[in-house]
Amino acid sequence: MMTDYKNLIDGEMVDNGRWMEVVNPATEEVFARVPACGKDELDRAVTAARRAFKTWRKTSSEERQKVVQGIAAAIKDNADELFRLLTAEQGKPHHQAQMEIYGAAGLAAAQSTLTLDDVINQDDEERLSRTRRVPVGVVGGIVPWNFPVMMAIQKIVPALISGCTIVLKPSPFTPLTTLRVAELIKDVVPAGTVNIITGEDSLGPLITEHPDIDKVTFTGSTATGKKIMEGASKDLKRITLELGGNDASIVLPDADVEKVAEQLFWSSFTNAGQICVAAKRIYIHEDIYDDLSKAIAEYAKGVTVGDGSQQGTGVGPIQNKKQFDRVCELIQDAKDKGYKFLTGGNVDPTGTGYYVPITILDNPPEDARIVAEEQFGPVMPLMKFSTVDEVIARANNSDYGLAGAVWTKDVDKGVEIAEQLETGTVWVNEFLHISPLAPFGGHKQSGFGAEYGLDGLKEFTYPQVITVKRNAAV
Repeated sequence: MMTDYKNLIDGEMVDNGRWMEVVNPATEEVFARVPACGKDELDRAVTAARRAFKTWRKTSSEERQKVVQGIAAAIKDNADELFRLLTAEQGKPHHQAQMEIYGAAGLAAAQSTLTLDDVINQDDEERLSRTRRVPVGVVGGIVPWNFPVMMAIQKIVPALISGCTIVLKPSPFTPLTTLRVAELIKDVVPAGTVNIITGEDSLGPLITEHPDIDKVTFTGSTATGKKIMEGASKDLKRITLELGGNDASIVLPDADVEKVAEQLFWSSFTNAGQICVAAKRIYIHEDIYDDLSKAIAEYAKGVTVGDGSQQGTGVGPIQNKKQFDRVCELIQDAKDKGYKFLTGGNVDPTGTGYYVPITILDNPPEDARIVAEEQFGPVMPLMKFSTVDEVIARANNSDYGLAGAVWTKDVDKGVEIAEQLETGTVWVNEFLHISPLAPFGGHKQSGFGAEYGLDGLKEFTYPQVITVKRNAAV
């Protein structure tokens, strides 16, 4: 059954009569359509956002927080419907889709508590000087397909909390759950403050270059982020870019093999490896390499790859054909080079659905494509190291710097190593934990600016200093 979804523009759910099809990656079947928008629809949405900004920027923090809390409640109250729709369009197993939906609601609720208070710079007999934060204006948000709802909320919420309005573009691969959220919050948010429009990739540059958009916030590939930065430079738009990563995990010889094997597996294979901060390179000390690599491979044998809507599925399909082809290319390159596979590596070319078997490589060289490039799929290279200095140098030998992890019983040693990694986030003895109240962003070519926490909220504002001279002769 085909279902049509509409866009949110100026408080109304609308379509334009032109449609894009949405494919279920587990079955390769088209099951829904969304509007194919271009310049006209973008102009309408930006005009609505610009008009709404004049009023919204003057609202109190309490009013903004109440609206964001309403968004959180709408998502949480409809979580059962939303997570099933998310699995249908994105592919992730139901339990992981539930985590995303409830995580998005929790993110909105947590960030609704944030406020940007004035800072007093000087307060004496001579003058009073304070810094306040003022909203940038109309925000253009561009969202990827791996966590479409979470990424949409992490752009909508700080925009609203800061006093901005937003025009959001979901990925053409995964627009449905975001549009359903739009329908649920239509009467929660003031008209024009949140506008959500769908379109092909060609809509992105129109957002970046639109003269009435003041800031662009983007999550996606580094290559696209560079294009956005270039486009935004024409009129000096503010930008926040959360880009690619080739995240390294380091396992020290004192780690408990049995306990850490399962955690390392899911640090790489959650959401079929389609996570910007998933473990993409795992370095294991030579003293435990054989035992731990065997334990991870054994654990993998008990994880089912399949349709995310089916009970018992642990790893779903790759979300789209383009990414599926790229992951298959990387696996084939590893096979052509003669690298050793502990498990997986054989993709069924005749099967239905974008399924890649759980694939683990045994100590490929550092310059292998499967190591040097971000896989963004259910592929994990394990590598052997001898010394801490060596592994730190290897982990840092990347153009990316998004996240990393250290696994050890010696927490002090773990922190010492973490402080030497050139990434925005480092975990010690855990993975994939991102707090809505702490900044998240990349070093090097993994990003520009920050999201989450007060640092992320400030990205949607300008500082303004107001100075009053006391006892002035006027």
